[in-house]
Amino acid sequence: MPGSGEAASRTGTPRTGTPSQVPAGVGFTGRPNPARIAAYFGLAVLGALVALAGTLLQAAWFPGGLIIALAGSAGLFYGGRILTGTQIGALAPAVGWFVTVFLLLSGRPEGDYVFGDELGLALFMLGGTAVAVMCATTSKVPQSATPRGRSGI
Repeated sequence: MPGSGEAASRTGTPRTGTPSQVPAGVGFTGRPNPARIAAYFGLAVLGALVALAGTLLQAAWFPGGLIIALAGSAGLFYGGRILTGTQIGALAPAVGWFVTVFLLLSGRPEGDYVFGDELGLALFMLGGTAVAVMCATTSKVPQSATPRGRSGI
């Protein structure tokens, strides 16, 4: 019966003898990828290191150090986004950054803390938060439709 397959596809009923196709999970429903999990963990550790370096740098050289610290944070957050191709790639270093900055804010029993002054503290926290949110919520970088990657030529 050569026409039975055509009739089955037109009526919407599945053909017999063919295995059902279950779509693979995507995102949190997909299988965990150990390499991607290791990349997220590495990005979180890098976020902690960038936060520590940024904290010391912005406290040492207030106007210029703050700009350098925020640029380093932005580079790490956006680089994680591009490296993994996911929003979690930007959030993983941001989590490491936030945890480290929060621990450095807790201070010591003597009342000292790592940040130099309150203005630098506020700008570093708000700037880092804004950069993390911007990098995590940007859309993917558009890919070129030309095979050589050059458009207009």
